[in-house]
Amino acid sequence: MSWKPRAFLACLLVGLPALAAADELAPADVKFDDMSVSQPLTSQPGDPENGRKVFANRSLGNCLACHAVKEQIEQLFHGEVGPPLDGAADRWSEGELRAIVADAKEVFSEETVMPGFYSLNVGVDVREDLVGKTILTAQEVEDVVAYLTTLKE
Repeated sequence: MSWKPRAFLACLLVGLPALAAADELAPADVKFDDMSVSQPLTSQPGDPENGRKVFANRSLGNCLACHAVKEQIEQLFHGEVGPPLDGAADRWSEGELRAIVADAKEVFSEETVMPGFYSLNVGVDVREDLVGKTILTAQEVEDVVAYLTTLKE
């Protein structure tokens, strides 16, 4: 292989991760406007099926630890700390849901126990290995938002 194809391959291998990262909004660049985030965090639309999984997964969103959802009745131990999320799509817009999931502290107040799932300021009582990181990826936030928009009364 001559040097030109090798150089091309090297550039491609270095550049592909940068291209993938360009499709995702950094946590610090999320713009909250009147308790809403209108701009999606990724260029890829949210997947409600994956959002449902992230919502219930104790290692990811673990949303059921605080919220009840009748649609996920097969899951055990629905929480009562936060409001039930049945009809969430009727109560909040997509942008409001995105803002709440990304960083509830920006929407409600610093005192809320809900962590910022796409914030570097995740909150208190969060696993130590997540300090300085986001709990969910931007795509996982979009997936959870897509799932929440299916929850109608």
